[in-house]
Amino acid sequence: MPAALPPDLPDAEPALPAGPAFSPLYQQIKALLVRSLQSGDWKPGEAIPSEVELAARYRVSQGTVRKAIDELATENLLVRRQGKGTFVATHAEENTQYRFLRLTPDAGPASGMARRFLDCKRMRAPQDVAKALGLKAGESALLVRRTLSRNGQPVVLDEIWLPSGLFKGLTAERLSQYAGPMYGLFETDFGVRMIRAEEKIRAVAADASTAELMQVPMASPLLSVERLSHTYGDKPVELRRGLYNTLAHYYRNELQ
Repeated sequence: MPAALPPDLPDAEPALPAGPAFSPLYQQIKALLVRSLQSGDWKPGEAIPSEVELAARYRVSQGTVRKAIDELATENLLVRRQGKGTFVATHAEENTQYRFLRLTPDAGPASGMARRFLDCKRMRAPQDVAKALGLKAGESALLVRRTLSRNGQPVVLDEIWLPSGLFKGLTAERLSQYAGPMYGLFETDFGVRMIRAEEKIRAVAADASTAELMQVPMASPLLSVERLSHTYGDKPVELRRGLYNTLAHYYRNELQ
């Protein structure tokens, strides 16, 4: 007989939705943990209850909880800290704030790029953007354009599309004043956490306007990176189209 969660008691967690009978118990616990993360029970950067406490809450063994947490840590939703406990991952941490930016300099540290916001406006989402973000026809989206520079040289030109309903009050001034990474602002001020992304990469040539913004000759080779980022429930919440100058940088990825 497949393992199953014990019946609910008054103070127990809500029952999981009906699913495959063969779902391992630790996967069910993992789903409950994700549900708590999604509902904001534990905020980014906060500690979650200990394995002992979670085991008592869900009425399972500590080993089952540990296995569920291990998977969430592998997926970068949780972070284990030796001697301190387990915390909700956040893009505000130095070692994770550039997790989705894989552009690496040929020499020197990967962080420390200067931001310049060119635009931040609400407009009707183009058809392809609406489709990618799951918006209805005619629904508005927020367009953010910025450059990232290193040593005074623009390296990245980003065109970022966001569902306007999730980011009310976001302005270029607010983005410029925030000292941390953009995804950190999304977490703290708008309750939107990017947990997964998929990318499409191709080579392109700089047109006249791009060449001017990136301070390169027209038709210079650039790397085009289109990223669709998702939050909990695999919901798309950001479409980012970046152009990368790889003259002194390379795109780095780890395959496991």
